[in-house]
Amino acid sequence: MGQIRPTIVLVAAMMFTPTILLAENSGRIYGKIYTSDKEVFEGFIRWDKNEVSWTDILDGNKELPEKNKRDARKYHHENRSHEHSFEIFGLKLGGNENDLWSDNAQSGIRMGHIKTLEAIDDDRVLLTLKSGAEVELEGGSTDIGQDIREITIEDDKKGEVEFVWDDIEKVEFSPAPASAKSRLSDRLYGTLTTRRGDSYTGFATWDVDEVLGDDVLDGEDHDRTRKIQFDKIAAIERYSSSGATVILKDGDQFVLKGTNDVDDSNNGIIISDPGFGQVRVDWDEFQKLEFTPEKKPVTYDQFDGGRKLKGTVRTEDGETYTGEIRWDNDEEYTWEILNGDYRGATFNIEFGLVKSIEKNTSRTAVVTIRDGRTFRLRGSNDVDEDNKGVYITTANGNVEEVDWDSFERVDFQ
Repeated sequence: MGQIRPTIVLVAAMMFTPTILLAENSGRIYGKIYTSDKEVFEGFIRWDKNEVSWTDILDGNKELPEKNKRDARKYHHENRSHEHSFEIFGLKLGGNENDLWSDNAQSGIRMGHIKTLEAIDDDRVLLTLKSGAEVELEGGSTDIGQDIREITIEDDKKGEVEFVWDDIEKVEFSPAPASAKSRLSDRLYGTLTTRRGDSYTGFATWDVDEVLGDDVLDGEDHDRTRKIQFDKIAAIERYSSSGATVILKDGDQFVLKGTNDVDDSNNGIIISDPGFGQVRVDWDEFQKLEFTPEKKPVTYDQFDGGRKLKGTVRTEDGETYTGEIRWDNDEEYTWEILNGDYRGATFNIEFGLVKSIEKNTSRTAVVTIRDGRTFRLRGSNDVDEDNKGVYITTANGNVEEVDWDSFERVDFQ
């Protein structure tokens, strides 16, 4: 999600050390890459620089099925177009229905749900999930297509190999065998604190780029260029809009400036929390990131490939509908992502980890995670008045439509 660089990862064991770790204790992405010139490579994979763990998200756009497109046209024609138009001197301005819906929807999926990935175009992939379902994603980020920042694999026999998009024909993901080892450092892990006092713990990605202990933080210290491996860093703290205080594990500390690693041109710090998905914080909201040993590895076997969203929707009039749910007219499966902003942070929450969503105002909703945490999200059509409708297919096959004005709450099974 964002910019990145290839190398390879090791989402590791219970110790935070650059020594070799057994794959069975790791959450690193592993698999076989089949190339366009018919070669096969096997090992730990680093995708577009910053996807190295099964919890990381592959981003792209998903084309809506034809039925969803028809529902979107109908919904916005009936409920939205009048809100965006006005007349002046007898001329109708605004209200262009084509501006209010799209044939595509922003999408994403955590890597652990994917069984195979096939490159089918310059910017499209066909994903086969563990459930057997097939999903096409295109563009929308540097994760897919010619803009990918590189893909690397750590092949035990052939060494570390780097690929461009045109090299890729197919990727088969799998758990790493017990014999597989990586000579790279651990996946970064720690607790991020925002300037508003909120904290998030999980796998860390710095500048939407650096994810491993081998990766390097660079900057200027009194006109001297410094490059520090992340596995030597205990914490990074915001010093100002143009600098950061770096605290090393040996107790040394100093202020770095002069690069996008340590100033307000930083692309963002991401925490990948196995309990809900990802949270991204920009420099203006960032306060501190403290690195700690990984608490518990998240393995490939912990992902199921997704299933249909099911639950009960309640309207403000007290009506309830139970069945399969299509949220915002595009999210239908537990692997899909709910988007929103909370107190200066951007959230990407896996639907399968959402317990309930309750409308708070026309522009906000309270999202409760299955572990009990709650967030009042805003800033996305998933959680505000631009929501394209909630559709419930009941046991008798009827499809009920609830718009945001009528919606009160959904409880997922």
